[in-house]
Amino acid sequence: MFERQDIFHAAADWQPVFREVGLDAEAVFIHPHIKCWRKLDDRENCTMDAELVDGRKIRLHVKRYTTADPMHAEVSGFRLLQEQAIPTANLVAWGHLADGRSFVITEDLAGYGAADKLIERGESFERLLASIADLAAKLHRAGLHHRDLYLCHFFADLSHDPPAVRLIDVARVRRLPRFFARRWIVKDLAQLWYSTLSLAATDEQRTRLMARYSATRGIEFDARLRRAIERKARWIARHDRKLRRAQPKRNISIPQTEVP
Repeated sequence: MFERQDIFHAAADWQPVFREVGLDAEAVFIHPHIKCWRKLDDRENCTMDAELVDGRKIRLHVKRYTTADPMHAEVSGFRLLQEQAIPTANLVAWGHLADGRSFVITEDLAGYGAADKLIERGESFERLLASIADLAAKLHRAGLHHRDLYLCHFFADLSHDPPAVRLIDVARVRRLPRFFARRWIVKDLAQLWYSTLSLAATDEQRTRLMARYSATRGIEFDARLRRAIERKARWIARHDRKLRRAQPKRNISIPQTEVP
């Protein structure tokens, strides 16, 4: 049942930071250092940059929702991934106001970048291929699906070899259903496939991406699976064109860090 009061859940090690910067449930929606960089009908994506008294510079990512349900879904997604040791962002706070608005706050993935943006800036898809395939396989092997498994939701740290990769944007993460699990897995893989089409990635690399994924999961990337992925990817392309026309601000990128 929804509690008609302001609620601010914070990770224990972040509570002193929130007290220092003056952040509670109400302040999430009015704090002057929280900057909105994308506004949609149902949510706002924001960043908060601050320098603490001990000299540390921090960046937080804040999602503000018009209702409480998306917050509960996202917190559930984080918990599902953490239970299966699937790397993601660090959830540091969540809650809601008495009027029903809600929020989720995560720690910045310092040193990481969205895989699609890294490739656009010149990093080779080849270098990221195995890490992305292995993480997708780990997700499905754990009995979970992402439902938004585009390349932009894989964040990579290139200082590691192979690159370390984490999954973000987890509000739609769910347990795979007992029936029709293959349908949801194909959807995830088609989203991943589709998101490489506009980048410097070859069809041969896409094939090896899926072959690596399949080998890690212990299945075969056969012609039937490939046809299913490509067919769903074509549907996604049509849907994406309509969505971009209807919501042109949907794919705005996260701004670079700016600490005052």
